Amino acid sequence: MRAELNQGLIDFLKASPTPFHATRSMAQRLQAAGFRALDEREPWHTEPGGRYYVTRNDSSIIAFCLGHRAPLDGGLRMVGAHTDSPCLRVKPQPELQRQGFFQLGVEVYGGALLAPWFDRDLSLAGRVTFREGGKVQSLLIDFEQPIAVIPNLAIHLNREANQGWAINAQTELPPILAQFPGEDSADFRAVLTERLAEEHGISADAVLDYELSFYDTQSAAVIGLNQDFIAGARLDNLLSCYAGLQALIEADSDESCVLVCTDHEEVGSCSACGADGPFLEQVLRRVLPEGDAFVRIIQKSLLVSADNAHGVHPNYADKHDANHGPKLNAGPVIKVNSNQRYATNSETAGFFRHLCLAEEVPVQSFVVRSDMGCGSTIGPITASQLGVPTVDIGLPTFAMHSIRELAGSHDLAHLVRVLSAFYGSAELA
Repeated sequence: MRAELNQGLIDFLKASPTPFHATRSMAQRLQAAGFRALDEREPWHTEPGGRYYVTRNDSSIIAFCLGHRAPLDGGLRMVGAHTDSPCLRVKPQPELQRQGFFQLGVEVYGGALLAPWFDRDLSLAGRVTFREGGKVQSLLIDFEQPIAVIPNLAIHLNREANQGWAINAQTELPPILAQFPGEDSADFRAVLTERLAEEHGISADAVLDYELSFYDTQSAAVIGLNQDFIAGARLDNLLSCYAGLQALIEADSDESCVLVCTDHEEVGSCSACGADGPFLEQVLRRVLPEGDAFVRIIQKSLLVSADNAHGVHPNYADKHDANHGPKLNAGPVIKVNSNQRYATNSETAGFFRHLCLAEEVPVQSFVVRSDMGCGSTIGPITASQLGVPTVDIGLPTFAMHSIRELAGSHDLAHLVRVLSAFYGSAELA
């Protein structure tokens, strides 16, 4: 079971280099499991026992099972995560010709650790909008092969490198894609036109625009002397998306269950498809009763906001509160912050802890040091938008926001087990 889940996660990460691809990957898996796609532009016809999903912007997805027990009686069991990760996004007019090299200008998306992006074999993926035969349409592309690199400056020319230096995102991050002799130059939109033809058989009249990200081509892997760890890109937060997806697909419950995975968490979630937008509420209002009944259902519901937690690093243990240092492979972490950077309260934490104990899943707690700032999640945002009781949890990881993060190889099975129990629980209090 554990090895199968870990390999499934590795395959999911490989298929999901961008939020667009992650959403497509989840939609394909849901469809294969009998979920029916809904279109926000069309009327919906849902029924108890039905399984459905809907996407927005190709980068956010909500999937739900309508139980035979009325939501007004049992409430909703919701799991939330996000599809985006810090990365380097290509600028609209990115072509750079310097010293005979073809480079692309990039913008840093989210709070990325920049140093690990150097000296990696990079590829490019995302969404391209183009015109074909007078019609504007969009498709996802993925170059798959290594096509770019950001070489480090040799230490001989940067003697202070190991003492730390500020990376200039404008001048030091443009990846190198090719070397052109003489006065030759490259047209990036022509490169995309060629890729559309190769990947989709499309003869585009013009590439109109795009949302493209660089990513590391090295595959995720189970590593360690005793295979204790999973190393890979975008574990924050596709690890939680995958765990929630597995639990929902396997759910066999009379209760109504929801999985919501939204884009733009790393930049504040304020978008039409982000957690600070109307997507979740609009979907729920289309499938639940209105007025008084809607509020009653929400107040009988619970959201488990699943986003990675900071594991205690053996080289930097002093960065944690001594009593709240989550360990890899020791189970999911309940995240608490008195200043509401996490939405957990004693009742929602107590219920999640009860679930873990009942399922014999180890559980931990995290509180940031009192002299350090605390990150946040979709938990407080969704709680404030919808008014739903919420608990923030996550699996402990190292190197969060690096191009290659590290998690425990036992913890995915722990999380899937407790989320499956959550989806099947008859009572939420």
